[in-house]
Amino acid sequence: MQISAQRAADLAEEHLAVALPRRWRHVQAVGAKSRRLGHLVAPEERDLLVAAAWLHDIGYAPGIVDTGFHALDGARWLLRQGFAPRLAGLVANHSCASYEAAERELAEELAAEFPLEESPTSDVLWYADMTTGPDGQDLSVEERLAEIRLRYGPNDLVSRFWEKAEVPLLLVVDRVRRRMADQPM
Repeated sequence: MQISAQRAADLAEEHLAVALPRRWRHVQAVGAKSRRLGHLVAPEERDLLVAAAWLHDIGYAPGIVDTGFHALDGARWLLRQGFAPRLAGLVANHSCASYEAAERELAEELAAEFPLEESPTSDVLWYADMTTGPDGQDLSVEERLAEIRLRYGPNDLVSRFWEKAEVPLLLVVDRVRRRMADQPM
């Protein structure tokens, strides 16, 4: 089933606002940023982009967590709720999730269930997520990566996977920045 951006925002609020208020602030800002950047994707993709932005961290929510890998848990939950596989795939693979999956020994499951999409829509989703801080503040991708490493510490799985994922992420961010320069609002 297709989902509107408003329905996605309502679902995210229902599952994150009270239980994880800091995550909720981040998600709200990513949703708003994705809406502002919607002109960078095809018109028929805009609602999907914004819905994926609202739902990209739903896998952190109590009652949705299963494996502890939020991207996979959220995507699987979306499928169980009857939402479109493409939306679930965008959530499953957002922001270099394949690198985290490898650290968690879930790479084969992720790839088998949710093939990686490389598109302007996925690029803008990654950009919105990775240029938004944990409290919803705008950050450069470099500031965001530094913040993540500081918050998790050097030996954490999250910091380890970003060591491997940084270059691919920066390539995506660069593609979006070029689109922004070519298609100003």
